[in-house]
Amino acid sequence: MRFTHPDGTAVHLAYCTNVHPLAEDPDELTAQVCRFGAAVRARLGVSRLGLGLWLPAPAAARLAAGPAAAERLRAALDRHGLETVTLNAFPYRNFHAPVVKKAVYHPDWTTAERLAYTLDCARVLSRLLPPDAARGSVSTVPLAWREPWDGGRRAAALDRLHRLAEGLAGLAAETGRTVRVGLEPEPGCTVETVAEAVEQLGGPGGVDTERIGICLDACHLAVAFEEPAAALDRLAAAGLPVVKTQASAALHAAAPGDPATRAALSRYTEDRFLHQVRERSPQAGGRVRRRDDLPGALHGPPPPAAATGTGASAAGTGTATATAAGPGPGPDGPLPGNGPWRVHFHVPVHQRPEPPLEATQDHLESTLRALFAGPAPLTDHVEAETYTWSVLPESRRPDGDAALAAGLAAELRWTAGALRRAGLTPAEEATP
Repeated sequence: MRFTHPDGTAVHLAYCTNVHPLAEDPDELTAQVCRFGAAVRARLGVSRLGLGLWLPAPAAARLAAGPAAAERLRAALDRHGLETVTLNAFPYRNFHAPVVKKAVYHPDWTTAERLAYTLDCARVLSRLLPPDAARGSVSTVPLAWREPWDGGRRAAALDRLHRLAEGLAGLAAETGRTVRVGLEPEPGCTVETVAEAVEQLGGPGGVDTERIGICLDACHLAVAFEEPAAALDRLAAAGLPVVKTQASAALHAAAPGDPATRAALSRYTEDRFLHQVRERSPQAGGRVRRRDDLPGALHGPPPPAAATGTGASAAGTGTATATAAGPGPGPDGPLPGNGPWRVHFHVPVHQRPEPPLEATQDHLESTLRALFAGPAPLTDHVEAETYTWSVLPESRRPDGDAALAAGLAAELRWTAGALRRAGLTPAEEATP
């Protein structure tokens, strides 16, 4: 789906295919994304639909090895009325393992594996881009999980990012196609907020801002209690571009100390993904308290015996241990519940959770307005990224592939409406 900004810039809208199960074989992946993509496109009644492809590392390597496999994928997308201008290269491998948790951050930007994977994705994308697309984008891990982190690891990560920029420049010279990479600030990571993005990535010795910038995830921005306009002003002042944005919404609990609210939140605890929680003090300018997962925020950390596992191995991404829950910085134990909570649980953007819970759709609308309501758009790639459909409370999960396609179409329809309200004009209106 495409839109036009009043200044004439084309803005692309896609949904992210990391919602679908692992497919490491390129042919299997092609069949999967075309089947779902065609179903979503048909429900929207549009002639062309954008996909934000997630390529697991083995599939990316095989597609990058030579042009033939990527050309087959591109031809299949075209036959089904699908196009790709952006890739999600945050999860490295099995994003739908039984337990993922902190394994999703491995390998991180201190490793050669992360660099090689990202360059593979960029090469594949250069072969998939539509001829009239101005550029491609790839989103990635925000350096690393916050622990361990020190000057040596930061230097290693920045060295990898400098090599990434060199590789992207070489790819552009070879293919004539521009691909940029955006690091995605996320709760609990070395780069959690826009302020930390500026600190870690900006300034002398920082990233090459012609090739590398930020992927602004609206859910993450809301969880950090960051105001969109102020965050974007800070990025602009530092010269860090918004390479892409992810249209997503977080859970919001206005009164987390209320028993009914806590019971509702407990229905969102699950074993696969990490759901970081932030509580903002009700005092003006109050501190933000942190916990690394929803069970820890509700009940405190598990006993040491429960912190077992090979979450990273299960996800096929390394050897780091993933725990079911754990406290963030500060005292152990549950969050006090004196102020509102934001939970890193991507909820469908077109739906409101059952009361007393809320979601941050209003914050998402504000983010899209801040990005697009000005004299020029601050990005041209928008990706709806609700990957949590399979772990929603059971009563809210889609029942089968057709129901999932209907839900994804509803999210895109809502996001398209928000983009129109931000001042963009649809290149093609959906049919009734």
